[in-house]
Amino acid sequence: MIWNKRNWAFGLCVLLLLPLFSGCMYSFSGTSVDYNTTKTISIATFANNANNGPSFLSPRFTEDFKDYFQRNTSLKLVPRDGDLQFEGQIIAYDFAPAAIQQANGQDQAGANQLTIQVRVKFTNTKDPKQDFEQTLQTTRPFPANQDITSINNDPTALRELFRNLITDAFNKSVANW
Repeated sequence: MIWNKRNWAFGLCVLLLLPLFSGCMYSFSGTSVDYNTTKTISIATFANNANNGPSFLSPRFTEDFKDYFQRNTSLKLVPRDGDLQFEGQIIAYDFAPAAIQQANGQDQAGANQLTIQVRVKFTNTKDPKQDFEQTLQTTRPFPANQDITSINNDPTALRELFRNLITDAFNKSVANW
């Protein structure tokens, strides 16, 4: 590309106009956070209160939650008292047969289903009208021959379920969906 006067003028205009857009509330990640007033986020450990939940559930979910918000916002993660605050608990981790079929005169599962429910409390110290407390749920079917132990040992399967829950919390809190 040859840099003629027209290209230089266009490039200069873009550079001069760029600072005007730096204070906008909308970002390309889809958030509606006002970064002029909202700078920090705190995410408390989500307690594992699910009867059947594995011991690693709480720290893994919490870390995935933090990672998602750090990747998709410009907010600084602080240990507590952030401008935006999340806390909650994992309240259900249920693995149950689904799609019951008959084989040789006996009922058996054609698939299994994992359901995770998380109670999320969101506090926006800059705009309390945005606060909410809600139970979020996601489910995923698994083949009938896949047991809960193999699912628990498959980080990809659980990350997909976690991502669904975290995306719901993200959209409700900072994307205003």
